[in-house]
Amino acid sequence: MTEIIKATLPGLKRRHAAERRFRIYGKAAITLALGFLVVMIGMIGHMSVGAFTQTQIALSIKLDAEQLDPAGSGDLAVLRQANYGALVKSALRKAFPEVKGRRDKRKLYGLVSPGAEFILRNRVAAEPDLIGTTPKFWFPASDDIDQLIKGNIDPSLPEASRRISNKEIGWVDTFRGKGDIRRVANTTFFTSGDSREPELAGILSAIMGSALSLLVCFVLSFPIGIMAAIYLEEFAPKGGWSDLIEININNLAAVPSIVFGLLGLAIFLNFFGLPRSTPLVGGMVLALMTLPTIIIASRASLRAVPPSIREAALAVGASDLQATFHHVAPLALPGMLTGAIVGMARALGDTAPLLMIGMVAFVVDVPKSILEPATALPVQVFLWADSPERAFLEKTSAAIIVLLLFLILMNLAAVLLRKKFERRF
Repeated sequence: MTEIIKATLPGLKRRHAAERRFRIYGKAAITLALGFLVVMIGMIGHMSVGAFTQTQIALSIKLDAEQLDPAGSGDLAVLRQANYGALVKSALRKAFPEVKGRRDKRKLYGLVSPGAEFILRNRVAAEPDLIGTTPKFWFPASDDIDQLIKGNIDPSLPEASRRISNKEIGWVDTFRGKGDIRRVANTTFFTSGDSREPELAGILSAIMGSALSLLVCFVLSFPIGIMAAIYLEEFAPKGGWSDLIEININNLAAVPSIVFGLLGLAIFLNFFGLPRSTPLVGGMVLALMTLPTIIIASRASLRAVPPSIREAALAVGASDLQATFHHVAPLALPGMLTGAIVGMARALGDTAPLLMIGMVAFVVDVPKSILEPATALPVQVFLWADSPERAFLEKTSAAIIVLLLFLILMNLAAVLLRKKFERRF
């Protein structure tokens, strides 16, 4: 007996050593993957910091009543039609009276955002009592000046190697000396829609478009997916047709998302004539893409319920319908909700199907219904990533961070809902 034990010891040691090496390799692989993930998110987060702050320039603007409201009627329609852009330019010329050439004036006017006149117009319309005074207004700086203040443009480089001239840097230094330049929290990023000007661009329209699309997706996919899973698992007769349906559902879960976009383009837009670039069509396409995931997860949850639960219900006289909906389905609900939320999270981050149905359009206004043109958060990231301005790189990174936060929250909701509704048996 002792000789047998001695003979098996070397092999046993080798097996134990191989097991330890396998565990070390597994831990190393997980650590490496987490390291790459941390580095990636850290780099994106570092690039996004600048998008959450904004540079503003102060200008004292004389609100002449003769220019804004010659008749003194106080009519908002008259006030909105005034030339506020001329007032902003006049204030800049007054701040730097030595600027005479047309080219220099154009550069001077470019210190502030083109949206300054609209900001001034809205402020005067909201506070007509300002007419006749010379208040100080804070306007967003242009994207180039904003990048200069944030340190993304090196003023020590030769003038030909940077986007702003020495004169513009001198004007900025003058504003700095007067205390008329400041950096504030960029609330515009969360409260406005897209814009051609980086300093005015926001993600509110994209967030609303994604929310409305996901709402349509959930309303369509969740009940249909749950009922389909219950029927296939509990009531459908086992045979060739059931096997064929199950195979097709599994195959649809692996189909590239752009195929669903082509399907939506061909059927919802070209055949049914539904409005293009709307959350209604986007939600319907995402529902098609999400359905296989929900069905598969729901069927797995139903299978996980012990057969004794169903058999006990039937033994006390419950019908098949009562046993399923009163006993089996409630126990499978946590898994069903988890599958639905995971499918919705995938839909939130998918871009390809939305591109095919036109949600890549440039949309400034915030959509208020599922029938208004809209874009989505991942599509907004795609659009900004393709823009040449340096300031849009910050916006892209910030939008990615916001999208990741939404995905994390959705997965956290799945875990919490699973724990809340989970029953021990």
